[in-house]
Amino acid sequence: MLNPRLFAAALCLALPAAALAGDDDDPGRAGLGLAGLLSASNKEDLPPIILSAGMPLAEAPWVLKSGTYYEFEIQGDGSQELALTGAEFFRAVWIDEIVVEGLEIRPLGLDSIEFDEAGEMEIGFIALKPGNYHLKVPGSTGDTQRLEITIQ
Repeated sequence: MLNPRLFAAALCLALPAAALAGDDDDPGRAGLGLAGLLSASNKEDLPPIILSAGMPLAEAPWVLKSGTYYEFEIQGDGSQELALTGAEFFRAVWIDEIVVEGLEIRPLGLDSIEFDEAGEMEIGFIALKPGNYHLKVPGSTGDTQRLEITIQ
């Protein structure tokens, strides 16, 4: 007869392996590697956001997939002191890093950014919480000063 303690120990060892073996619901996630969501196979580049007086922020809305790692650049041309706000969006993602002139910043959160002069930054993040969000130039009312973002 099977010892109940031995059976319980074997079950405890087998369950995690069974959970991992059955985790193939999304074929696009196969082979992420040891880095998981941060793996290169899970990374996508987004078009840049342009901060320039009177110019649109982006050419089209962004549609993102939850669990995917994204990188994008924000380019300020220095034509005017401009900020970009989007607290709800920044709380719906996990920010891996912000790179400014080779300096890597790993924030716990973000509410807004501002360019006082010409410059460039890159933000890397993982989309987490599905929903509709936006980034916008504060105080602006035009649609071109707002980037609509959907996380699916």
